[in-house]
Amino acid sequence: MILRNYQLTDWLPTTKKEVELRGWDGLDVILFSGDAYIDHPSFGAAVIGRILEAEGLKVAIVPQPNWRDDLRDFKKLGKPRLFFGVSAGSMDSMVNKYTANKRLRSEDAYTPDGRHDMRPEYPSIVYTRILKELYPDVPVVLGGIEASLRRLTHYDYWQDKVRPSILIDSKADLLIYGMGEKPIVELCRRMEAVPVLPTDIPQTAYLVPSKDFRPTETDMRLFSHEECLADKRKQAQNFRHIEEESNKYEAARIWQETGGRTVVVNPPYPPLTQGELDRSFDLPYTRLPHPKYKGKRIPAYDMIKFSVNLHRGCFGGCAFCTISAHQGKFIVSRSKESILKEVKAITEMPDFKGYLSDLGGPSANMYAMHGTDETLCRKCKRPSCVHPKICPNLNTDHRPLLDIYRSVDAMPGIKKSFIGSGVRYDLLLHKSKDPAINRSTAEYTRELIVKHVSGRLKVAPEHTSLRVLDIMRKPPFEQFYEFKRIFDRLNRELNLRQQLIPYFISSHPGCTEEDMAELAVITKRLDFHLEQVQDFTPTPMTVATETWYTGIHPYTLEPVFSAKTQKEKLAQRMFFFWYKPEERPHIIRELRRIGRSDLIQKLY
Repeated sequence: MILRNYQLTDWLPTTKKEVELRGWDGLDVILFSGDAYIDHPSFGAAVIGRILEAEGLKVAIVPQPNWRDDLRDFKKLGKPRLFFGVSAGSMDSMVNKYTANKRLRSEDAYTPDGRHDMRPEYPSIVYTRILKELYPDVPVVLGGIEASLRRLTHYDYWQDKVRPSILIDSKADLLIYGMGEKPIVELCRRMEAVPVLPTDIPQTAYLVPSKDFRPTETDMRLFSHEECLADKRKQAQNFRHIEEESNKYEAARIWQETGGRTVVVNPPYPPLTQGELDRSFDLPYTRLPHPKYKGKRIPAYDMIKFSVNLHRGCFGGCAFCTISAHQGKFIVSRSKESILKEVKAITEMPDFKGYLSDLGGPSANMYAMHGTDETLCRKCKRPSCVHPKICPNLNTDHRPLLDIYRSVDAMPGIKKSFIGSGVRYDLLLHKSKDPAINRSTAEYTRELIVKHVSGRLKVAPEHTSLRVLDIMRKPPFEQFYEFKRIFDRLNRELNLRQQLIPYFISSHPGCTEEDMAELAVITKRLDFHLEQVQDFTPTPMTVATETWYTGIHPYTLEPVFSAKTQKEKLAQRMFFFWYKPEERPHIIRELRRIGRSDLIQKLY
């Protein structure tokens, strides 16, 4: 890591000495994070810290505090004037620590040198309980992915049980869900005026004794935690309401009783404006890990170091994905000026060699896309704008994104910009009623394949079975064939030797061994030796997880089969690797067992 004329005070302070270097005699807010401190707009603690700093507040970050010793990391900065903020980090800690088979991961991408012992399980709960024990009179505010997706009763795969809102388990005073810039600023402004935690800020959740809660007519009651424990069908029904309300422009306030207390979830803020999003990205980040990690490799930083995030949100609504549950389905795009300013900052980094690893976002090609008539979007509660069909009101114009690519590539110091984020090929194949939009899509597809692929283009068909794809909220596999034909034709015409890298998932709700066997035959026919595959991992607050746990689809309330046991899951996964000699006898035996001997001939 090369530092360019930076002082220690260019980072937010992490120790008492760094606080004193700034001449401060106290702090307004202290943030505790399960991740290492990387001062970059891709990392939540840095964003929240910088946002509060811009409000004139004195903020410090305690990254990866030691929770096992005498707790000195929790005591070293004393009490903040307003509150403690706690986040588990950029991922749910259990996904971060364990594989789908519940094995400990060998590396933690958000920790120096990838060490996997630097954060506890459920840091949101562990850190908050310690802080409440040490400083019972100081409010603790929870945020980040882990808290956001566990704000109500949820199924926890790692403990194999239904758990109540993380507010109950952690004893936190307030929870901010989703992207936290707006609620955290409003919270600080309100607490400056009256030093009491307000409970009416949008995008927050809090606990109240049930006897004191007075719902209004427009509030939505969910089945209580106890009712969900007793009846899986009620848990499934709850989820549909939670997902629909989190995807609406004007949502209801939600409440759920849990053992004599009520969890109240206020509706979210409207999506940020472009100016507000630019402001968040344009703060004075050093874009570097804190100097205390000098000489250490942080895998997640290496991955995003020379990449630029163009927008926020995703309207794909994939059943297994948490992006829209946290960022929302409405796309908020940065201005061209803000993007080019960040690219210029990257070109000035001493070790930058001219190659941007990604100009992307949650999905690479949703930049600047929105409803043509936004009044229709305000009434809509569909979780996906592209499933089961692309919404006729969705503007799929790729011209603004093409303009970004070309403007970035024309900048001094840029040799090539790659697209590392996943591309939605259903948007590239969509036929609009506007011929100009169709021309822009064809132009984008060509330019993407010719100029922005680093030898391999990632796409995510996820499965080959129409029934499984429908449960996943993904387009039919025919569309993958169609896109592959375009990709192969352009490669032939231009004499390029590029690969299409498809992602697939096994053991997703609705998927049987037979579906996996047919996937193996289809991918063999396409000459794919699959590498980018994963076993479905149930994560809180996705429709796939609720279907997997309850055995019922939350929208249809119809039963859905899921592979549950280790044996069933491994039996599905092995079909990805039909080409490995060691898997061959197992696959042949399994095909005979399920009565599909006809596929043995096709595979071998």
